[in-house]
Amino acid sequence: MAQQTNPLEREQLCCSICLDLLKDPGSLHCGHSYCMNCIKNHWDSEDEKRIYSCPQCRKTFTPRPELMKNTILADLVEELKKTGLHAAPADHCYAGAEDVACDFCTGRKHKALKSCLVCLVSYCEEHLQPHYQSPAFKKHKLVEPSKNLQENICPRHDEVMKMFCRTDQQCICYLCSVDEHKEHDTVTAAAESTQKQRELDLSREEVQQRLQDIDKDMKVLQQEEEALTLSADKAVKDTNKTFTEMMLLLQKRNSDVEQQIRSKLETEVSRVKDLQEKLQQEIPELKKREAELKQLSLTHDHNQFLLNYCSLSALSPSTHSSTINVRPLGHFEDVTGAVAKVRGQLQDFLTETWTNISLAVAKVDVLLTDPEPKTRAEFLRYSQEITLDPDTAHTQLLLSEGNRKVSFMKNPFHFPPTDRFTGNYAQVLSKESLIARCYWEVEWTGKDVGVAVTYKNISRSGDKCTFGYNDKSWSLYYRRNNCEVVHNSIRTYVSDDFSSRVGVYLDHRAGLLSFYSISDTMTLLHRVQTTFTQPLYAGVQFYPRFGLTAEFCKLK
Repeated sequence: MAQQTNPLEREQLCCSICLDLLKDPGSLHCGHSYCMNCIKNHWDSEDEKRIYSCPQCRKTFTPRPELMKNTILADLVEELKKTGLHAAPADHCYAGAEDVACDFCTGRKHKALKSCLVCLVSYCEEHLQPHYQSPAFKKHKLVEPSKNLQENICPRHDEVMKMFCRTDQQCICYLCSVDEHKEHDTVTAAAESTQKQRELDLSREEVQQRLQDIDKDMKVLQQEEEALTLSADKAVKDTNKTFTEMMLLLQKRNSDVEQQIRSKLETEVSRVKDLQEKLQQEIPELKKREAELKQLSLTHDHNQFLLNYCSLSALSPSTHSSTINVRPLGHFEDVTGAVAKVRGQLQDFLTETWTNISLAVAKVDVLLTDPEPKTRAEFLRYSQEITLDPDTAHTQLLLSEGNRKVSFMKNPFHFPPTDRFTGNYAQVLSKESLIARCYWEVEWTGKDVGVAVTYKNISRSGDKCTFGYNDKSWSLYYRRNNCEVVHNSIRTYVSDDFSSRVGVYLDHRAGLLSFYSISDTMTLLHRVQTTFTQPLYAGVQFYPRFGLTAEFCKLK
């Protein structure tokens, strides 16, 4: 029967990191042994320090040692397993891998209860007792267990660092204060700590105050969100009701017109049938008279013919005119035209008033407007993807890259007539309407290029359709190596030092429009402050010149 291993030997075969039997044991130069994986993981956590230590004796190694398997310990562990015995259960008093170990314990170390800033040593409960009992340790400073006690030792003089250099913002020892830090502003570490503690308390108070303010603001925003949701729900309900009433009104008008048409149809058909009946009644008499006249015409005896002709009774007068007069275009085509005209007027009215509805929705703004962004990163928060509308493109413009790029072509295309521009400048509008805060960038090649924003109801032909030369659009022109902003035919010189990439920032509600030159830096070219009364659309314009291109850049 195998002899049992005594408790001391069993403890010696345990890894002080995982507190279990050694697995693939490896020994350090200091003599302590660990599981290979345990010590490797422990040293991996010390890679940043470039100093590797033994978890038990704190002996340091530089560089990181190469671990070799301890075959003797491995055989002992295997022998222990064969006996059927197991390692002693881990005691919560012993230090684990994440604990601070007592520096006075030998063999298996206990957890440290306190660390002394004077001794620079950590003590378990047993070895800490002298600090409580002996007057010699009365002035020692005990703190929670720390693994970083050695950081309190001056690496140059091997003295405790009890001073602080405010000039270099670092802890130093007394010898440092009279040596290389002689002319610096130095105080005791305790005094600096007290000062920093006051600052820390003020920072904590500030943080607590800000937390209270945030909590208060969160409650206000929560209430505003609830009120906003209720208002939106009510607006949806009310507008649905209004549109339903309008649809019912249109349906009623439709029913009234249909009823009038049917009634008029019945009246006119009745008149036609009455006339048909009267005509039908005259037919037999007329046929009888026709037969008599035919028979008389066959009489060859002149005297008899005259006698019979004189005896003919007079033909009864007709009850209607000899020709039926039908009123030209007297059917219901005029009714259809009148309704179509109303439809057109209603469509025009809705188109005009829809802008007011859209702007009313856009004006809903719970929070105060944030200040204009300062950095490009802040501008990119409001980036807007812009695509161009082919139906508005001049016939010499070719769209590509998913309708983000536009190129001027020498020969015009044969496009169907839509809502496109036909003026001297080749222009195109975006599909997207812009009624909020948004930012986009346009990069071009060539000269005589304009980047614009405009209302959609800008003219499509004539002199007043050119971006900037009316009160409906604002345009940044690059022409003849100069840059100028044009609105309502008023030209404002901007700069001759800018790149071929322009950023446009729009805050519709605040009435703010800004143009920026984009290169390694972001330079403001011009800012417009006004009041926008309609949704805006991005635009590009070319003076007819072959080889011009412009592309709305992808910013996300």
